[in-house]
Amino acid sequence: MNTQKSILLIAGNYYPEPTGIGRYNKEMTDWLVDNGFTCTVITTYPYYPHWEIQPPYHKKNWWYQKESIQTKNGNTITVYRCPHFVPKNVTAKTRIISDISFVIAVSFIMPLFFLKKKFDYIMNVTPPLAPGVLAVLYKRLKKAKFVYHIQDLQADAARELNLIRSKTLLSYILKLENKIIWQADVVSTISQGMADKLQQKTKRQVIIFPNWTDTRSFYPIEAKNMLKELYGFKATDKVILYSGAIGEKQGLELMLQVARHFEEMENYKFVIAGTGPYKQKLEAAAQAQGLGNICFLPLQPEEDLNRFLNMADLHLIMQKAGVTDLMMPSKLTNILAVGGLALVTANGTSSLYNTVKNHGIALSAKPENEQNILDKIEAGLTASHEDIRKNARLFAEQNLSADMILAEYTKLAFNSEDHR
Repeated sequence: MNTQKSILLIAGNYYPEPTGIGRYNKEMTDWLVDNGFTCTVITTYPYYPHWEIQPPYHKKNWWYQKESIQTKNGNTITVYRCPHFVPKNVTAKTRIISDISFVIAVSFIMPLFFLKKKFDYIMNVTPPLAPGVLAVLYKRLKKAKFVYHIQDLQADAARELNLIRSKTLLSYILKLENKIIWQADVVSTISQGMADKLQQKTKRQVIIFPNWTDTRSFYPIEAKNMLKELYGFKATDKVILYSGAIGEKQGLELMLQVARHFEEMENYKFVIAGTGPYKQKLEAAAQAQGLGNICFLPLQPEEDLNRFLNMADLHLIMQKAGVTDLMMPSKLTNILAVGGLALVTANGTSSLYNTVKNHGIALSAKPENEQNILDKIEAGLTASHEDIRKNARLFAEQNLSADMILAEYTKLAFNSEDHR
């Protein structure tokens, strides 16, 4: 491998954000640097999934900051952090303003990179979508290769969920996305369904670059009853867990409705663990409905997450009906690695549904279909489903290894070819 290859990554999320795109961006750059590349990152101050700048950055996020971050192998990644607007009330409008503020902040620092020695690759991970414009500009001025990786079809999801009601604004965003994609030398996304959607819209070749897990850090633990007691439950309780970001696209209000149906089952405990802009609304709704069988826990630290995921008898992967082929739930990878039994809501035509069914790695239910979800929860808790648990772990080992996925993507994305 040519050790001289260099990458400039523009990303709205990065270390030390513990979940979501920020986590994957950090693990990707770590792997690249440890395997012969040099990486420089332009990003925000860490705010996700709390939607609040996190310590120790919260007192110095008013200006730019340069820092060096070490990989586990002792190699260095240079990170430039940019100030940007983080809304307290997260709506489609305030998210757009937040994204624009990041682009403006990056545009002020980009001249530094136009004057420096050229990076071989300029990479943008979206969302947010808008920084792709700056990546296109860098490509044109410096003749670098542009790699565009799409974690979430944000504009399509906003349209399906009716989060952006202005047809004019949506049309502009989708046209901008299309123009960025056509300027990219490499376009990638995380699932076959999302790739198919992109190819239909843009007629571009799209590489599959799925999210991964660390099967050495996440693995099955047999002492489930002991783990339940560790987290304050009884050994005889049946724990139904949702763990991750808490926002509107997850459709978690349905989880409250489901919990109400099992109120008489005293040993059925519904747990929502995580943080996000929608959490307070859910907590208030649960309290107003007097639901005693549902509890809210904070986002779990990375070092405890393997034990926490192993505690659950059933994991809920909730999504609204219109978005199951516009995003792939990243939380599923770790659940599969621990051999967890997941209930995934997915449309019958989605790639997520096909993956679950074809490999026998989880139960599935129709999105937003309360009765179907109720039936599948009951089925999940009244049988061991040991075959699904074993399939889940095996699938993670064979298909979700970080080393395998990143090595393959590096061969496809970081070479001299234009994938059109």
